[in-house]
Amino acid sequence: MTADRDKSGSPTDDDETAAVEQVVEEVRDAIRHGQVEDDVSHVLEDRLHEAGVDLRPEAIDDLAEDIENDVSM
Repeated sequence: MTADRDKSGSPTDDDETAAVEQVVEEVRDAIRHGQVEDDVSHVLEDRLHEAGVDLRPEAIDDLAEDIENDVSM
């Protein structure tokens, strides 16, 4: 599958959103399986960076908090 790109060759916002959603799900699953012992914000930031997505620290913290709330239910 080829990612959609804008005329400059950069990934589109839809690509970035899909990448964020995928990483969030992966981190959520890793926590459920006991594979995450570090701070969720740090793990999420690292994995987003590996996926080529750079978000503001506040956005990463918000996503991490949502993940922690979902997993703790």
